[in-house]
Amino acid sequence: MTSTASPSTHAARPSMRWRVVDIVIASVLGVGGGLVFTLWNLVYSPLTAPIEAVLPGLQALVYAVWLFPAVLVGLIVRKPGAALYGELVAAAVSALLGGFWGWTALAWGLVQGLGAELVFAILLYRAWGLVPAILAGVGAGAGLTIMDLTFYYAAARPEFMVVYAVSAMLSGAVIAGLGSWLIVRGLARTGALSRFAAGREIAQRTEVDEVAAGAPASASPAPEAQERTSTS
Repeated sequence: MTSTASPSTHAARPSMRWRVVDIVIASVLGVGGGLVFTLWNLVYSPLTAPIEAVLPGLQALVYAVWLFPAVLVGLIVRKPGAALYGELVAAAVSALLGGFWGWTALAWGLVQGLGAELVFAILLYRAWGLVPAILAGVGAGAGLTIMDLTFYYAAARPEFMVVYAVSAMLSGAVIAGLGSWLIVRGLARTGALSRFAAGREIAQRTEVDEVAAGAPASASPAPEAQERTSTS
């Protein structure tokens, strides 16, 4: 009588302990994010100047390029501190490669990473779909807003601050949130995330969708399919 309750209880509580593979992948993604930061640092100013000319503050619509490592690493690793770790590693790599802001980038990485991390923590590290990803992007955008308006635009007019804040958080929702969610789905379909729950879940959904769409039943007999799902 007790055997039916315990499996569901354990399934509802994924391990929060970091594995070696979690550290490795989070580090690799963080370094990759830092390389993207470095390239973006070189081109963002001329790219955003026309947007800023339309409406000052609107340039923050594309600033979430500096935010995506937090959401991406959080969605893949799914462990406490993953979002913060990914953003900090990216910021550190950017600083090491001679970014414009030097080691002050770590302060931005800390606050932006905490913005995404806070969202995942409020969701108890159990929700990893599109909406949580978008909310985490908004959280990272809020972190960027706090830092930029405090240290760069403290004397700006209130209307500029409003436009900047809304633009930054919208950018976080779309570029860092939706963008990272799409990247995870793309990576999962290649099999690159087979060691992670994110990859296994998407692979299982894809298999179910294929069956529902009329995929040949002979390609995967029912007993073998049951064995694969039980071992996974």
